[in-house]
Amino acid sequence: MAERTVLQSGDVSRALMRISHQILEANQGPEGLVLLGIPTRGVPLAQRIGANLQQICGDDAEELGDDFVGSLDVSMYRDDLRRRSITVAHPTSIPASGIDGRTVVLVDDVLYSGRTIRAALDAISDIGRPSAVRLAVLVDRGHRELPIRADFVGKNLPSARSERIDVLLQEIDGGEDAVVIRDSEDER
Repeated sequence: MAERTVLQSGDVSRALMRISHQILEANQGPEGLVLLGIPTRGVPLAQRIGANLQQICGDDAEELGDDFVGSLDVSMYRDDLRRRSITVAHPTSIPASGIDGRTVVLVDDVLYSGRTIRAALDAISDIGRPSAVRLAVLVDRGHRELPIRADFVGKNLPSARSERIDVLLQEIDGGEDAVVIRDSEDER
């Protein structure tokens, strides 16, 4: 199986910092932001973006609050439940402030068909009513099956359906952060 690394650790950090700045600019500051990472790799990415936002905001970081990063398990909202075995290893964790009237930024590693994000939107509607929902992804690989697009993208990586894009994060995979493209017939 051929593989090539398209983003290394420094590239991932720069992409996440750029996304953090774009989120603040689009929101016109930190007020009312909630970051929800989609397990598995979206959660540490959301935590890193949250840390970046606190760093960027400096003295204004108190507007973010202490608890503005959470996770959103979408496994029970997927449209392929009959074809997959579902285990809820990462329960939903919503910040104590809730999401009603706030700007929710969904964070995921790779945007592909859009089906995971559709499931996330369904999950959010069961939890509350945010004022806006935005999407931040480290990688947008194309091949959308639903009319969903990311608001904040670290890297656009047009790819063949026969390729697999793997995001490796030190929190989950150990070692260095990286984004790797592999030749594979496995679909994500």
